[in-house]
Amino acid sequence: MPEIRVTPLGAGQDVGRSCILVSIAGKNVMLDCGMHMGFNDDVDDELEIKAYYAGHVLGAAMFQIKVGSESVVYTGDYNMTPDRHLGAAWIDRCRPNLLITESTYATTIRDSKRCRERDFLKKVHEAVERGGKVLIPVFALGRAQELCILLETFWERMNLKAPIYFSTGLTEKANHYYKLFITWTNQKIRKTFVQRNMFEFKHIKAFDRAFADNPGPMVVFATPGMLHAGQSLQIFRKWAGNEKNMVIMPGYCVQGTVGHKILSGQRKLEMEGRQVLEVKMQVEYMSFSAHADAKGIMQLVGQAEPESVLLVHGEAKKMEFLKQKIEQEFRVNCYMPANGETVTLPTSPSIPVGISLGLLKREMAQGLLPDAKKPRLLHGTLIMKDSNFRLVSSEQALKELGLAEHQLRFTCRVHLHDPRKEQETAMRVYSHLKSMLKDHCVQHLPDGSVTVESILIQAAAHSEDPGTKVLLVSWTYQDEELGSYLTSLLKKGLPQAPS
Repeated sequence: MPEIRVTPLGAGQDVGRSCILVSIAGKNVMLDCGMHMGFNDDVDDELEIKAYYAGHVLGAAMFQIKVGSESVVYTGDYNMTPDRHLGAAWIDRCRPNLLITESTYATTIRDSKRCRERDFLKKVHEAVERGGKVLIPVFALGRAQELCILLETFWERMNLKAPIYFSTGLTEKANHYYKLFITWTNQKIRKTFVQRNMFEFKHIKAFDRAFADNPGPMVVFATPGMLHAGQSLQIFRKWAGNEKNMVIMPGYCVQGTVGHKILSGQRKLEMEGRQVLEVKMQVEYMSFSAHADAKGIMQLVGQAEPESVLLVHGEAKKMEFLKQKIEQEFRVNCYMPANGETVTLPTSPSIPVGISLGLLKREMAQGLLPDAKKPRLLHGTLIMKDSNFRLVSSEQALKELGLAEHQLRFTCRVHLHDPRKEQETAMRVYSHLKSMLKDHCVQHLPDGSVTVESILIQAAAHSEDPGTKVLLVSWTYQDEELGSYLTSLLKKGLPQAPS
């Protein structure tokens, strides 16, 4: 039986790395593993790959992989909520065999984005007003640009003077690409681009590590986002001991990172060399993550209408909750394999068949209009040419192929106890069927045979038992259903003749 096989090599019940191996219709596809710079591969004649806008960060895309009639959609990271610089993820009703979706926030439903932004600006403003320094650990793409735009607009409106910096390196390069690919941002950013490029920041400057020791308030965006290494961790260590200062964690933190520890309430941290860092600065968590929340994931499943769903890039307990919710609401199977575990999905391949206009008109003349929700049986001749299938009437098929018509009949024997002559038995059969089949044309022919539509019934003597007659019931394939019904009816015997 055809099947789709999926094996997570990364992101199976964990967060922070992604690698998914998909086997579909004899083809193997590895997802989220980058590309080999030494090869230029256009892919396969039968393999079709389609990209969908994913929101999340600049250039993020979801992919539909299709081979013949079988398909898989892989989301990667996506966001179903539009923000200040990117639109929301979107997918059409592609009905894939399988939807592989991230589930980072499988149990989270976020509050109003406007409320979060207002709370964020209030906390930053209060900290700099009291002379404190604010550290915002971010990853280079996505939230860094979103929060930079938010603070840039607020600083302009409030005429604030405290400096805002972003760490040099990746974030600086990322901003450069946002300027280059402005057309990939949302409509508002594109509309204002002629007057002003929103990524040409007036109040936000590049950060130099020497600035961390400067007196007075400041706001710094620094990478990476989980405080596990790099410049954000260096700045955190410098500022952690001052109660005036604040760190705002705007996204998910993996267990074991400094970000996760301080969000869990830990205020004494053991650093390298067994040094203990006491955290006196204010710690805040405000989710500005660009990942879809539980509501967004359910929304995407509803849009795509997959046959099955597979969850990756999430924590096992949270995945289990979302899995049950998807299965209950959408009545589809949902899977959450661990790393190294393989999921095998049976598929029912559909073969597209074109139908001739003449055959379709004949069906519609009988009052049978096409209805995608109510599939029905069509009788015709299937013609295959150049790997394409067409269903046509038998008359059209004979004409196209230059063949003479041959009629195929099926014959069934029914043994009937009746000592009368064959002609009398045939008359009894005729009378019985005439009374039973009032909506069909039942005839008694001069040669003694009986017809019902195209079905022919003849009575013959049994070669060994004179008291038994053999009814030969034959029909064409068009009347298969009626022929089977008549056979079962005659096997029950004939009513007793009046004495």
